[in-house]
Amino acid sequence: MITNPTVVVTGATSGIGQLAAIALARQGAHIVFTARNEAKAAATCAAIKAAAPDARVDVHYADFTSLDAVARVAHEIAARYERIDVLVNNAGLHAFEQRITADGFSEMVGVNYLAPWLLTNILREKLASSAPSRIVTVASEASRRSGDLDPLRDICNTAAFTRLGSSRIYGQTKLMNIMFSMELARQLEGSGVTANCLCPGFNVTGLGRELGFAAVLQGILKALNIGNPQHGAGIIVRLASDPAFDRISGGYFSVKDAKPLVPAGAGNDVAARQALWSVTSELLAERLAIAVPGMATGAGNVSVT
Repeated sequence: MITNPTVVVTGATSGIGQLAAIALARQGAHIVFTARNEAKAAATCAAIKAAAPDARVDVHYADFTSLDAVARVAHEIAARYERIDVLVNNAGLHAFEQRITADGFSEMVGVNYLAPWLLTNILREKLASSAPSRIVTVASEASRRSGDLDPLRDICNTAAFTRLGSSRIYGQTKLMNIMFSMELARQLEGSGVTANCLCPGFNVTGLGRELGFAAVLQGILKALNIGNPQHGAGIIVRLASDPAFDRISGGYFSVKDAKPLVPAGAGNDVAARQALWSVTSELLAERLAIAVPGMATGAGNVSVT
């Protein structure tokens, strides 16, 4: 990696994303992060500056529930910076009830999967021109709870679910993250851009923030030193900056010593990963009136109601 790299981080206003941004800033990185809340963005800038006073920090605002907003901020970032050395796709949520975005997708699918897919592909040309560069996507071993994956059905599924049933939907989005990252790595082979994904393990900062008892449980777990978010941030930082990963691409790594993981089900199937990419590309081409690298230009084979 180059000295003082430009690192774009999503989901950096809290949790492991914020901790990773701080750690990377301490290493000399220029941190560019996305946010939708000005107060949280200001707090994150202050936290980074407190840890690394000389760090350069920029924030760009976007609501990741809106694909138009994701596209806008991606083009904004691509136009502003001469190079992007690392993209960290960390933004995500676990919703305990169904909410539908303005684009007609389940909020978890939109934020956890479609937003990073779109952001990455709009920044793809800039990352390629900045090579050697890296793309790091936060996935999860929750993907093993996803069950069978049907790309069109599951991306477009907006059926209501219970709090208990939310885990399967969340797991599906994380499996999609893994499949996206591995297919992207295949497409980028030889370009100097690597793409890897990871499981950050259990982190109390992401613990059921929509649950009424989450704050109390989080306090108990912190007191017991269970779910330390520094571990989850650490694996992000390693994949983003460690020279040991300079030439590694297409991997899925554990928070435990960066041990390689074998994805569940469709995640370990090249044809399934390509099918997911194709369906995603065509769906986004139908919804967005913009040209995106990696996105179908002649969509029409996918019907969504």
